[in-house]
Amino acid sequence: MITGKNYIGNKLSGKGTIVHKTINPKLNIENATAFIEATDNEIDEAVQLAWEAFKIYRKVSGKKRATFLNAIADGILALDQKLIDIFTAESGLPEGRAIGERGRTVFQLRSFAELISNDDWRENTIDKAEPNREPLPKEDLRRTLIPLGPVVVFGASNFPLAYSTAGGDTASALAAGCPVIIKAHEMHSGTSELVASAIIKAAEKTGMPNGVFSNLVGRGKIVGTALANHPKVKAVGFTGSIAGGRALFNLASQRKEPIPVFAEMGSINPVVITPAAIANRYEEIASTYASSITLGTGQFCTNPGLILTIDSNETQDFIKDLAEKTIAIDPQCMLHPNIKSGFNKNSSSITAQSGVETVAKIQGELKDNYAASQIASVSGTEFLNNPKTHQEVFGPFSLVVKCKDEEELIEVINGLEGQLTGTIIAEEEEYSNLEEIIDALENRVGRIIFNGVPTGVEVCPSMQHGGPYPASTDSRFTAVGTNSIKRWVRPISYQSFPNALLPKALKNI
Repeated sequence: MITGKNYIGNKLSGKGTIVHKTINPKLNIENATAFIEATDNEIDEAVQLAWEAFKIYRKVSGKKRATFLNAIADGILALDQKLIDIFTAESGLPEGRAIGERGRTVFQLRSFAELISNDDWRENTIDKAEPNREPLPKEDLRRTLIPLGPVVVFGASNFPLAYSTAGGDTASALAAGCPVIIKAHEMHSGTSELVASAIIKAAEKTGMPNGVFSNLVGRGKIVGTALANHPKVKAVGFTGSIAGGRALFNLASQRKEPIPVFAEMGSINPVVITPAAIANRYEEIASTYASSITLGTGQFCTNPGLILTIDSNETQDFIKDLAEKTIAIDPQCMLHPNIKSGFNKNSSSITAQSGVETVAKIQGELKDNYAASQIASVSGTEFLNNPKTHQEVFGPFSLVVKCKDEEELIEVINGLEGQLTGTIIAEEEEYSNLEEIIDALENRVGRIIFNGVPTGVEVCPSMQHGGPYPASTDSRFTAVGTNSIKRWVRPISYQSFPNALLPKALKNI
């Protein structure tokens, strides 16, 4: 049952007077439940509870925390059709997507459970004393990783499960030993409450301290600002817009005690298609990329929003074919009226720029909140001279840049802001000529794909989901995969400690 209240630890609370309802974007109507937004007192109570829980939870063994994570995964599955129904009602996404995203969420939780079942992930090191070393003796030093403290996670608009309440940020922070306070995304408040109920039940079942998890409701900036400013919050995880991530980063850096904000933000994910690839298989590439551009109505942070080519007759054929195949795919519903409005505004802003041609756009009347897929093109020179053509369009849109030669193509890559991904589509006979393109992309992106599509982010240790700013606030870390746990810990060294006082993993056997 969805109550519309906040979870302050294991207690439901609804003291506020400000409420909101989520929207069913397919029907373009409000859903029934009114959600009560958290008050300042409720925010403070949640953080104080998390701080007290941290004193206990940070010392809970990895194996016991693993049991907790697996219990959360079991609880999410036990929600069954109730979760699927609210997911689709609040997002407009199809049931198949809900089931797939639930599976990813469960997999992430179980992956972190497996990771922390032993202490290898802590990268423990032991340098024993050498009292007789010349010219100076060496002290005994031992190093491990310890959790930062309570973490605030902001639910994402485009992944109601996998990047939200029990998503990758929450799973990795709980795995690290950090209590989590979720700021539920206003578009998915019901989904968030249901998942939160499963987390709370799992915490109680496995004996975790009250306050290890809370779920707070709020629109706009009020709740999020209060959480980011709270002195007992020690880190923030965010997936969303550049404006939102940057605002949180600025808040956190201006605190008396600055804290890290790990924000995954905007990206247009450049795709380089070489002349030989276009000449040999442009129809195949067009089909693949039409599907990728429109996947999930283009509402992925890895959507291929920029395609870089060298102009030729074959390139013109490719652009035409890509456009025709893209608009031939049936229009799909976007997540929210505000997201549809943003898509229209940003795509229109780009196509209004000098030299930008709209190659094809779905025409005619569409249902409310459905998106008109669109392909546009521009010359490399115009693109280089106009930064307004570089902006992200969140939705089924891609801009093809026609460069006059490889030198201009490299200049375009070097002039881009930081990106999550870059892709190279090329033929084997061109491998010897790709070094400059690879070098340029390495300096701009966090992940390079070869002869594939950027949509689809595998959850595994080798995944890097993050890149130079503004793709993320710290390109050294990933938001996906088991290595994302490193965001929520810090190193500590113990010098000349008696064996009896060392952490178990650092003791002499």
